[in-house]
Amino acid sequence: MNELWIVDDDRGVRFVLATALRDAGHAVTEFTSAEDAQRALRRNPPALLICDVRLPGADGLALLRETKAAHPSLPVIVMSAFTDVATTAAAYREGAADYLPKPFDLAQATAAVRRALSESPQADTAVHEAIPPHALLGESPPMREVFRLIGRVAASDLNVLITGETGTGKELVARALHEESARRARPFVALNTAAIPAELLESELFGHEAGAFTGAQRRMAGRFEQADGGTLFLDEIGDMPLALQTRLLRVLAGGEFYRVGGRELIRSEVRVLAATHQDLDAKVARGEFRADLMHRLDVLRIHLPALRERRADIPLLAKRFLATTARKLKLPEKRFTQTALDTLKKRDFPGNVRQLENLCRRLAVVAPGATIRREDLDEAEARAGTPVAGAALPWESALRGWVDAELAAGSDDLHARARERFDRVLLDAALAAHDGHRQNAARALGLGRNTLTRKLGSSRKSLDSKK
Repeated sequence: MNELWIVDDDRGVRFVLATALRDAGHAVTEFTSAEDAQRALRRNPPALLICDVRLPGADGLALLRETKAAHPSLPVIVMSAFTDVATTAAAYREGAADYLPKPFDLAQATAAVRRALSESPQADTAVHEAIPPHALLGESPPMREVFRLIGRVAASDLNVLITGETGTGKELVARALHEESARRARPFVALNTAAIPAELLESELFGHEAGAFTGAQRRMAGRFEQADGGTLFLDEIGDMPLALQTRLLRVLAGGEFYRVGGRELIRSEVRVLAATHQDLDAKVARGEFRADLMHRLDVLRIHLPALRERRADIPLLAKRFLATTARKLKLPEKRFTQTALDTLKKRDFPGNVRQLENLCRRLAVVAPGATIRREDLDEAEARAGTPVAGAALPWESALRGWVDAELAAGSDDLHARARERFDRVLLDAALAAHDGHRQNAARALGLGRNTLTRKLGSSRKSLDSKK
């Protein structure tokens, strides 16, 4: 039988809550002030303490601080009729296991007690374990192969193409290649080519002279100059406009370039690492990417597996993200139950490692107790508007119905037709939402402006051919 303490100057609250907890099989001792509870704590602490925030004399937060200082593993549940953001945040910051706003449902209160009591600091999923210093984590066979390739390729100084779905950690691989190379003491410069408007991308890469274009009030060094002697990482290289691909090819071949609007020949010796989530071979076949540039970039290739292809790494990553978030935000440490970790391993995470990291950040902040359970996962995903894995969205169900009907009718070329309609709906919706402004629409879709323009052209040609 667990010994529980209730500290509240309201006799009615003490009576109702104590009765419910005794009915649940607990032994309960009642206190009317923080000072009385503090004196008793020095003799024999309980299994769990429940205290009100507003008490005569010392308040509940002071009692919480003293309790956690003397008994760090003793769970404390704070309750208050005057719930506000500052008080709630202070309670969690001081280490409260849970916060109950008055009036509370007795079932809610007993559930909070049950959850807090079941938390064990000695649980095998605790996050007190040593955390590897390197940003890249993984013990699965696919990740061991990635680590092996990084070790072999890092010192070679050759250009590398890093492929993988969005959110798999391609920039982390690029940074690891730089840190393990002889260039580690020189700059590592990263540029997402899809995030820069096409008309500014050339200036970002090669710099510009003062007066080269409207708004160019002074000379600016480009990323190639900034990375001289080091590593230049070009993310989402598949979205680079064709005209700029030609100039990039010349720089890679000769190591020389001119700033935009300049006449001075600039030399820069850099190692180029490029990344993409797209199929560059297919883009080359469609004439959307230069074959000779791809061969320059794709001297060596490292492919990052999707998280669903390395499920064994999910517990390791989740515990790492939870621990680092707690340290960064100065929050109490939390840990996963084995059931929660098993649940995470079964989920697909279409956003890959980035999606898992964001989920763990939310859990570190909003999960009510120090132990994260399966129901906490569902609640955190619901807060983010993320559907639980396995539940099809309405448009996915409609798509499946269309595919089933077409297959039953003996139709072919379904992938191309579905892709065409998918792009058309996305483009039309994004342009409508941004009043026809292509740059804003492209940014909302995560595309380069040139890519959006090309897709619009392809869509119109397809429509014309069907008239």
